[in-house]
Amino acid sequence: MTEAQATPQTGKRVLLAKPRGYCAGVDRAVQTVEEALKLYGAPIYVRKQIVHNKHVVQTLESQGAIFVEENEEVPEGATVIFSAHGVAPEVYEQAKQRSLKAIDATCPLVTKVHQEAKRFAAEDYDILLIGHEGHEEVIGTAGEAPAHIQLVDGPDGADKITVRDPEKVVWLSQTTLSVDETLETVARLKQRLPLLQSPPSDDICYATSNRQHVVKEIAPECDVVIVVGSTNSSNSVRLVEVALDAGARAGHLIDFAHEIDDAWLADARTVGVTSGASVPEDLVADVLTYLATRGFGDVEEITTANERLTFSLPQELKRDMKAAAARR
Repeated sequence: MTEAQATPQTGKRVLLAKPRGYCAGVDRAVQTVEEALKLYGAPIYVRKQIVHNKHVVQTLESQGAIFVEENEEVPEGATVIFSAHGVAPEVYEQAKQRSLKAIDATCPLVTKVHQEAKRFAAEDYDILLIGHEGHEEVIGTAGEAPAHIQLVDGPDGADKITVRDPEKVVWLSQTTLSVDETLETVARLKQRLPLLQSPPSDDICYATSNRQHVVKEIAPECDVVIVVGSTNSSNSVRLVEVALDAGARAGHLIDFAHEIDDAWLADARTVGVTSGASVPEDLVADVLTYLATRGFGDVEEITTANERLTFSLPQELKRDMKAAAARR
């Protein structure tokens, strides 16, 4: 990594991580709500937060989206969108019983983990799901095969599991975990279960891995790393942990620029900035503006990967959009 030249007048600089912000799954989920509002008109109901970001949820609410916790809160026959984190099969069943028009905005990479869970359960494997208890994604995946799935919440959780057949056990994971901690958890599991099988392809999504990788690159040079993201966003919380583990002197998670405490910057010369996978870029721009007014005007973007992946909108929405276009 080339070291940025600090601004001569202040000796202060910003290392801006890239990739950061929206991933393909989040982009698709947010676009799904926006297009549904345009197509069907407000209100559109969304079960749980479409993505874990305060600003995104507030923006969509202002456009006519109504966020609910469960299908029971949606009027019968209305349209409901399921969030990017995925849902258990029983949620689809509940929607059917209430005659809801369900649009599934689950990230395709989460859907992949659901498919793996179903396949291994059908083959009668014990499935060890590495993830955080209570996270929506974990609840959704576990709901695919509750009789076969045990949650392993971090390396220490590896010591508590029991399996029926140590030769027929596989691990899967939540897509937004710390890569390093997940590897540590798998290593602990393999000490007890040497024949533990791995998922066919990595479950931690490319965007989570990429954002953690670039933070590891910049962290050793940073007095403080500011991560833009919400506290209920697993991948955003992980970025702060990764920054600290990789050598940043301090790390903080904020939703908005005004939450920055000037005391964090008092003795800082290098500030790292990144954002979680559900954060729009204008929030990062606000942070850079805030830092510039405090002498951190020299910004170097550090790039470790270029992301080009995109996901198409849910089939049921695309079908209705096509039909509406044909009627015009």
